[in-house]
Amino acid sequence: MAKRRIGVLTGGGDAPGLNAALRAVVKTAILRYGWTVVGFLDGYEGAILGRVCELGLDDVRGLLVRGGTILGASNRANPFWFQHPDLGDTEPRDHSATLIATLERFALDALVVIGGEGSLTIAHRLHQLGVPIVGIPKTIDNDVRGTAQTIGFDTAVTTATDAIDRLHTTAESHHRVMLVELMGRDAGWIALHAGVSGGADVILIPELPFTLERVAAVVHRRRERGRHFTIVAVAEGARPSGGEAVFERTGPLPYQRKYGGIAIALQQQLAQLVPTEVRAVVLGHLQRGGSPTPADRALATALGAAAVDALAQDEQGIMVAVRAHPTGQVTWGIVRVPLAEVARGPRLVPLDHPLLLAARNIGISFGQADEG
Repeated sequence: MAKRRIGVLTGGGDAPGLNAALRAVVKTAILRYGWTVVGFLDGYEGAILGRVCELGLDDVRGLLVRGGTILGASNRANPFWFQHPDLGDTEPRDHSATLIATLERFALDALVVIGGEGSLTIAHRLHQLGVPIVGIPKTIDNDVRGTAQTIGFDTAVTTATDAIDRLHTTAESHHRVMLVELMGRDAGWIALHAGVSGGADVILIPELPFTLERVAAVVHRRRERGRHFTIVAVAEGARPSGGEAVFERTGPLPYQRKYGGIAIALQQQLAQLVPTEVRAVVLGHLQRGGSPTPADRALATALGAAAVDALAQDEQGIMVAVRAHPTGQVTWGIVRVPLAEVARGPRLVPLDHPLLLAARNIGISFGQADEG
């Protein structure tokens, strides 16, 4: 049966392009199908508590270039483990039935979830309970299984690359080792792409545990060649061989770990092994902010429209995604991937990825003991 009234929410952390995707959902639903769109405020929290606003064409005007999300996001709200005083809770409990009742109260035929790996895993569980749902992948981390690229990733890489470009000049001028900490959680996509694009000398990613001695050896080798500075791109989830990443526990899965601090730790440790001054820079949420790049605007628009088309064809329990060529290049073939595939866990950098292999070929170190 054709859907007439749909809900939409933006789950998890913000990412450039969220508003562009929201705009595409609303415009496609209204202009192509004549549907009504209801937005939930603050992600799954709004869907549980019934905080809604109807979205019309005027509400999404000007959103293409705007960062963040006009609906708000709450990356701590998991309907299967949620606590709120308005619900009489004294501790977290399963509120999935509360969310489903909210959808029924507002007479919604389906739900569009624009989210990352955690939010889309929740979407899969809701679909298993009977919720007609379609997902759109967004996260700067690019770690959603089933798609070659996520909304927000290109902007984050562009921001990170610009930062590395700027740090090159001060590192070279002052003969420093610059450690640049980049986001990505358990995946090294941002560090890999920004490190290669920014000309980093060392890239440390979670998929390849590193040895500090090897990083120090790169610094020494560059000094011997007259290069008195070194740029190290460090993924926040990078870890030493035989050790752990730097994080703090913040709650139940999927948001149990808050990464950050690896560059500061490495600054202190590496300074004991090299004669060069070592400085750490943590970009943090700068990678999430600002206007999306043209590539992210286009991707968000394509996926937002595709999600509504999927609902019009009575598809549910899927995520709209983009294909990847065997070389690693993203193509514009839109595919529909079961949310069950997304729920299998994050998409990490494969060790035979073309960009990783190219980086090695041009002499970039990944801190491996067996590097020549």
